[in-house]
Amino acid sequence: MIELPFPSADLGGNQRRDWYLIAPVIKKHREWARAATLAAQVKAPAGTGDIRVSMTFYPPDRRGDRVNFPNRCKPYWDGIADALNVNDRRFLPSYHFAEPVKDARVVVSIDDADTFQAFGDVAKRVVADVTEKMA
Repeated sequence: MIELPFPSADLGGNQRRDWYLIAPVIKKHREWARAATLAAQVKAPAGTGDIRVSMTFYPPDRRGDRVNFPNRCKPYWDGIADALNVNDRRFLPSYHFAEPVKDARVVVSIDDADTFQAFGDVAKRVVADVTEKMA
């Protein structure tokens, strides 16, 4: 599990700022994500397929726009990808929104590929059984 500070509103898509003003904020968030991923000793699943990732937002209050929270996280995705030495296009994210908390944060977990493989195997058997019964 990777814990990160709640992303700055400066990273939201509604901000109309020059790139040189926002670049230091982007760099700081990307580095936070890289360092937190390395500290958590998270490993990327082997192979070249999708990496299922869940991101849970714990906002500081109810004023934020949940639709924009994921938009603020591109530097986090880049930093996590840097630490895992993968291309971030492999990430298959799911987003979850928790109640506001005093210590606002984002929690990222990289799902175990073996769990999803096992689930896929079970699903294939169920489909085969149902198909056989219908024949």
